[in-house]
Amino acid sequence: MILTRPLLLGVALLLAACDGSPRGPGKVSHDASNSGFPAADRPVATIVSSRWSSEEERDRLNEAAKVMDLAGIKPGMTVADIGAGEGYYTIRLGQRVGAKGRVVAEDIVPDYISALATRVVREKLDNVSVRLGLPADPRLPENSFDRVLMVHMYHEIESPYEFLWRLRPSLAPGGQVIVVDADRATENHGTPPALLKCEFAAVGYVQVSMLPMASAGGYMAVFETRGERPEPETIRACKSGAHARAVTPKPNGAHE
Repeated sequence: MILTRPLLLGVALLLAACDGSPRGPGKVSHDASNSGFPAADRPVATIVSSRWSSEEERDRLNEAAKVMDLAGIKPGMTVADIGAGEGYYTIRLGQRVGAKGRVVAEDIVPDYISALATRVVREKLDNVSVRLGLPADPRLPENSFDRVLMVHMYHEIESPYEFLWRLRPSLAPGGQVIVVDADRATENHGTPPALLKCEFAAVGYVQVSMLPMASAGGYMAVFETRGERPEPETIRACKSGAHARAVTPKPNGAHE
């Protein structure tokens, strides 16, 4: 493929804005010792591949269409694809939201972002942009997204409480976070549903639905925010199978 000068310039500017340090699959590291957030009290899966399964096989199962339908993703929406990898969902989200919608694809591996930026240009998806995030911060614009998708990647987040805390402001009013994962231990590239619900609740999210999703390898959970975002020092880590309560703000601004 030969890129025109404007398209090459667009990709170059896009990648120049990505100022995170290079990381390879399975070698992501994050020092949370002074972050003020609790560490995850469970194993964190390593990033082993940008591909969960072949796109052809996933389409035979109608995976993306089912997830987008159940998530209520419609033309004109603004959607973030976190851990976008090679862009299976990114491409299909761009097609679903249409010219009046917007998709931001985020990943923490520069090579994935570079390849996806080229794919987006090749497929002429002008409504899609890519962004390099950080292990504990997706670096998304505030008050922007109707839906945030995290598909087969939540178990790879090293600092889930900080990550979810920093994600919260990016949601538009009524926005939802959609998690698709397998019901197995995190070290085996899944997240037990009770643990997922607990970790989200610790940062002030409420689970509004949990649906079986065999075509996507497990389940689909939907979360919304409730109340004020808790102060980092009030967040308590969850143990597998535990049930955390969301931090409740008091009238004077303190938390209990």
